[in-house]
Amino acid sequence: MEIGRICNEGNMQQALWYLASPYSKFEKGHEEAFKEAAKAAATLLKRGLRVFSPIAHSHPIAVYGDIDKVDHDFWLRLDIAILDECDGLLVVMMPGWKESLGVQAEISHAEKTGKPVSYLSWPMLSEREHESA
Repeated sequence: MEIGRICNEGNMQQALWYLASPYSKFEKGHEEAFKEAAKAAATLLKRGLRVFSPIAHSHPIAVYGDIDKVDHDFWLRLDIAILDECDGLLVVMMPGWKESLGVQAEISHAEKTGKPVSYLSWPMLSEREHESA
């Protein structure tokens, strides 16, 4: 589903979206994965979508709370609980998203629970934000 379509449909804007993006498999490292996830979330929020980014939320908690950043079992328990409360899943197709255990688990869980899954191109997402500024 195209980002413009998601942003322009009234019922889609009222939904709460879970924003999946790679972290441990992102080629530029954890800090850059966090920054890109935060930028993607900000872009969507500015366009009127309600999104939750587990990477933008959890990375600083892991860093400053001395929690293992790549303990998949630890983080996935929280992420799936939050995904269950969301209306759908948006997947940012950053490098590493196909290899990411977390992103693939989130997609699988969303599909099993009947939540819509949409895929967003990257870096087009952030490039479009700069064009509209």
